Amino acid sequence: MTAYALTDSWTMTRRELARWARQPVQLVVNLVFPVMLLLMFGYLVGGGRGVGGEYRDYLIPGMLSLTMAFGLEGTMIAVTQDLDKGVIDRFRSMPMTNGAVLVGRSAADMLQSATALVVLVGVGAALGWRTHGTAAAFLGAVGLLLLFRFAMLWIGIHLALVAGKPEMVQAVQILVWPVGFLSNALALPDTMPGWLGTVVEWNPMSHTATAVRDLFGTPGAESGHVWPAVIWPLALLAVFFPLAVRRFGRLSR
Repeated sequence: MTAYALTDSWTMTRRELARWARQPVQLVVNLVFPVMLLLMFGYLVGGGRGVGGEYRDYLIPGMLSLTMAFGLEGTMIAVTQDLDKGVIDRFRSMPMTNGAVLVGRSAADMLQSATALVVLVGVGAALGWRTHGTAAAFLGAVGLLLLFRFAMLWIGIHLALVAGKPEMVQAVQILVWPVGFLSNALALPDTMPGWLGTVVEWNPMSHTATAVRDLFGTPGAESGHVWPAVIWPLALLAVFFPLAVRRFGRLSR
C-alpha cells in the first residue's frame, strides 16, 4: 500500500514539475522576487535601525525566512484551478491513493523553495555575505527554513481548498504579508512600539529568523530560539495538515 502511495505521489509531483517547463515565467518570477526584495531593503530602503554591525549580516538570514513565507500563491492558485476545472474530481475517480495530489503539489513546492534558497544564498555570497558557523549548523539552518516553509505550505493548501476558486486566492494571500513583515526579518523588535514589538516576537517566523541567524554565526545573534523554531512549525502542521486532508476528503461529498 505504501509503495502505491509513493508511486501515485511521485506521479503527481512530476505533473507539477511539468508545469515549470510549460510556465517558466512564473518560476523565474518566484525566484527573482526575493532577490529584488533583498536588493531593495539592503540598498534602497534598509537602514538596519538598531542593528549592530553590518546590516547585511542581519538582513540576509531574515530574507531567507521571509522567502519561505512568500510565494504561496503559486501553490494556492494551482490547487484552486484544479478544483475549478474539475481536475481533482477526475483524479479522485481514478484508482489513486487519496491525497496523492496534495502530496505531489507540496513536493514540487518544496523543490522550488529549496531552489529559491540556493539562489538567494548565492546572491548573498556575491554581495559579500558569509556565514560564520559550522557546516552542520548551516545545514541545520536550511532545515529550519524548509520546515517553516512546509508548515506555511500546508496552511496555504488548506486555505486554497477553502477558497475553492482562483479569484479568491488574491484575497486570501493578503494574509501572508502581515505574517512576513510583522516579524524581525528586516528590523529589530526593540526599535518598534512596545505592543508591536511583542507581536513581532511571538510571530513564528521571528523565531525561525533568529534561530537561523544564530546557526549562521551572525555577530550579535540571539541564541535559544532553535527549539521554538522547530516547535512552532510542527504545531502549525499538526493543525493545518489534518484540516487540509479532511477538507480534501470531503470535496466530493
